[in-house]
Amino acid sequence: MTTKAPISWNAGEELPSITLPPVTRLDLIKYAGASGDYNPIHTIDEEAARAGLPGVIAHGMLTMAVMGRLFSPYLEHGFIKGFQTRFTGMVFVGDVLTVGGKVLGAESTDQGDLYSFDVFARNQKGETVASGQVEFLVFRD
Repeated sequence: MTTKAPISWNAGEELPSITLPPVTRLDLIKYAGASGDYNPIHTIDEEAARAGLPGVIAHGMLTMAVMGRLFSPYLEHGFIKGFQTRFTGMVFVGDVLTVGGKVLGAESTDQGDLYSFDVFARNQKGETVASGQVEFLVFRD
């Protein structure tokens, strides 16, 4: 039997960033089906244009979910307990997103160590399209 190595972060430490493949229309269609958000500005060019947009835009919650992927490597150690996001830009088909984060600090709780992070998503132009805060609880052994 193997035991998992304990995990800990220090304030100011950055998580390894993740750069994703370009956003595709198929990504948006799949997310619409999975989420139940069939707003046509996410999938139909004419509807996006009618709404005054230069093209279809990704669902904000899809962008948030992508930011959450930063924590996938650590899920055997704990879970995301809190996640707040502010959307500051639009994500278009073809955009390449990079997500990253930095440790703000930690506190000890009855459940384990609760870490706070600032997180972001930036497009290929370096523009921040979403930012937020994540609380990740690391289980006690």
